[in-house]
Amino acid sequence: MRRGEKGILAVAALSVVILLGIKYLRNTEGDAVSFDQGVPFYTTASPELKVAGSDIYRQLGCKSCHSLWSVRDLTANVPSPALDGIGSLRDESWLYAYFSAESPQAILPSRLKKKYQMPSYAHLPEQDRKLLAAYMSSLKVEDWYLEDTKKAEFEKLTGKPYPATQVSHEPQNQK
Repeated sequence: MRRGEKGILAVAALSVVILLGIKYLRNTEGDAVSFDQGVPFYTTASPELKVAGSDIYRQLGCKSCHSLWSVRDLTANVPSPALDGIGSLRDESWLYAYFSAESPQAILPSRLKKKYQMPSYAHLPEQDRKLLAAYMSSLKVEDWYLEDTKKAEFEKLTGKPYPATQVSHEPQNQK
């Protein structure tokens, strides 16, 4: 090894030691060690249901108001709840009744202006409403993130702070 290469190697090694030392000192001073728990959202849908449900989602233009898998229409500015994890908050029969209602606001009141409120899908064929309800009910959230999902939905629907004392990001039950 040449003299210059030894110097570069020494500087790199020293940098690694310093970074590890800083990390160690932070952790011994009582800072919480955080770790990536992964993406909290998942689906229980079969491949066929995923395709059919996402097709209806696209055809109805749901993306213009809602986000799904954290993907949202960036040109839209409607404060609608995200649909990630909606199946952990609502079951298939509730979703079917909601999609079938002539006035969805009678089931779930909206604080939005009329033009931004959830439209009725009562005009859709029953099979499409059932398919959409099955697809939405398959969109789940990990147990450790459920409280955050409830908080986000409550705040979007009401425009008020969530009444729970605190939302914990600590894992409760990992799968």
